[in-house]
Amino acid sequence: MEVDVDRSTMSDVLDDASGGGDGRTARRDRNRVAVLDAVLTLFSEDNPNPSPEQVAQRSGVSLRSVYRYVADADDLIRSAIERHVEIVQPLFVIDDLGRGSLPHRLETFIDARLRLYEAIAPTARAARLRAPTNDAIRRQLELRRRFLREQTERQFAPELDRLGAPVRAAVLGAVDALTQIETIDLYRHLRRCSPNDTRQMLDIALRALLAGKY
Repeated sequence: MEVDVDRSTMSDVLDDASGGGDGRTARRDRNRVAVLDAVLTLFSEDNPNPSPEQVAQRSGVSLRSVYRYVADADDLIRSAIERHVEIVQPLFVIDDLGRGSLPHRLETFIDARLRLYEAIAPTARAARLRAPTNDAIRRQLELRRRFLREQTERQFAPELDRLGAPVRAAVLGAVDALTQIETIDLYRHLRRCSPNDTRQMLDIALRALLAGKY
């Protein structure tokens, strides 16, 4: 078999020529992971919309091979976002959700949100950029936002449940809006607030909302 080595990496040659199905599959899996991880690295370097050419160069996989693992540029970004969500999935969990005193729940909640933010901020920016034109990414964002809202509601149920329906909805909406990834990104990325300053602002605002008299 003749292969154009000017446009192909050695991995391409091995993928095409290998007679061992298991080895070839494993190699393709590794290359696909390398491609998606290259996308995530480019996100972290403040490039929320990397081109397939940039991804190929960063991953060490040929452009031809990049298109073996994804259908197009949108699928490349979507697949990288899905991979990152899988990697950081444990950070979405808050232990003992809704239990303990309000100060304890505030501390654990804010800590959890800031850890999650630091892990996913670049990928979240890339997702927001693509969401208006990509239904799959938009659904991913909507599911994440809904999950975080429901988690907020459970964490602060003792305070919310003592409020009348209209006030409860308003307080929950405000607490949810303040602690979504997009709002934390406003503090951390756009306004350049330090982690400690962001933590303090969230703590003060949430205490005022949840312990206020209405």
